[in-house]
Amino acid sequence: MQKELKVSAIKNGTAIDHIPSNALFKVIQILGLEKSEHQITFGMNLESKRMGNKAIIKIADRYFKDDEINRITLVAPQAKLNIIKDYEVIEKKIVEVPDFIEGIARCINPKCVSNVENIKSKFKVISKDKVTLQCHYCERITNQENIIIKK
Repeated sequence: MQKELKVSAIKNGTAIDHIPSNALFKVIQILGLEKSEHQITFGMNLESKRMGNKAIIKIADRYFKDDEINRITLVAPQAKLNIIKDYEVIEKKIVEVPDFIEGIARCINPKCVSNVENIKSKFKVISKDKVTLQCHYCERITNQENIIIKK
């Protein structure tokens, strides 16, 4: 069986694979890729044996710190990271849900102090399987489907 390349290869950089298709643009937003000057290629609704369909992002000449990548677990907890050098995958990383989230998401409670005043949002992760967050300030619980990413 012949393999078909759906998203072009990059010489050096990072590929983020196994992103749910409906979370692609949230991942782009979380990583601030809309402001990037690096070449970015993405594919959406690509066939996946494990997920049914998936999205992928390839960023040329850019590598991420673990804390940057772990933020995407808010919307893509099953994502995989491939570090590419000279067209070869030299390292594979699995993203991990951190214990605390700061400044990425907004509390769903409109009356929360983090939404009313100029205070950085903070959440405790109370479930890593189906990402569930608890606001540090008002203690409101937010599940993965309702997480609002800050712009």
